[in-house]
Amino acid sequence: TSYDCYFLIADYQVSDYADDMGRVREAVWEVALDWLAVGLDPERSSFVIESLIPEHAELTLWLSWFLPLGMLQRNPTLKAEMEEFGRKSVPVAFFTYPVMQVANILMPRAHLVPVGEDQLPHIELTREVARRFNRQFKEVFPEPEGLVGRVPRLVGIDGQAKMSKSLDNAIYLKDTPAVVNEKVRSMYTDPTRLRATDPGHVEGNPVFLYHDVFNPNRGEVADLKERYRRGAVGDVEVKEKLATALNTFLDPIRERRARFAAKMGLVRDALAQGTDRARKAAQTTMALVHEALDLGYLEKFRGQ
Repeated sequence: TSYDCYFLIADYQVSDYADDMGRVREAVWEVALDWLAVGLDPERSSFVIESLIPEHAELTLWLSWFLPLGMLQRNPTLKAEMEEFGRKSVPVAFFTYPVMQVANILMPRAHLVPVGEDQLPHIELTREVARRFNRQFKEVFPEPEGLVGRVPRLVGIDGQAKMSKSLDNAIYLKDTPAVVNEKVRSMYTDPTRLRATDPGHVEGNPVFLYHDVFNPNRGEVADLKERYRRGAVGDVEVKEKLATALNTFLDPIRERRARFAAKMGLVRDALAQGTDRARKAAQTTMALVHEALDLGYLEKFRGQ
């Protein structure tokens, strides 16, 4: 089965950088470079800048009427992100994030949404909003399904939650080999293991979780796990082999990224063309929404 694929740069959702829009502009280009580096083809999919499609803001406002505040506050993703704010003041816009994300999914009338397992509650929230709208007005939105990949969630290098830029616990596609080596050396392992000769825990150990995902040498991984469990290998060797595997994985990505970074006009064209395609789809969707809501107020007495 083939799909029209949309990859969204959600620049409305800038809670970390709202006071520094220069960083937001820079991040737009960085995300686009990452997508191109991993092999996404802008001729076959659309790279979309959220704020350049005003229909997203309009749909967010209409859909906000279908989401009680209590439902948003119970959303586990929102609750977790609120905890990240700590003692900082939470902006009003933060509470619109889930509605924006629902609008992002429903705008292209999506059928399938690739997500990590932590985002599945949000897919269900989107399905509920689609059901409420369709039931109250008319059938406009499909109820999307979440598609969880082979790795449902990748923990951060600090062993906490998931890998996240905002938590500064991530390895980035553009990280140099030296930076990757440094980050891997600092990775959280088994806190109960005080010496290299102590038997260690493999299960739940971030270093071995990363080996399982990024080290294609399954024999090496099995050997490291067996020796780690009986205290016959230290964290240093395990991490060195992980750093090698990660850099081998990242080398071709870094090379492609550098090629595109030298031709930013191509990156700009990919964003412009993808956003234009998405804008046309958004206009089609909003025409259906306007019809369902019966917003043609000025048509009633036309010509009288």
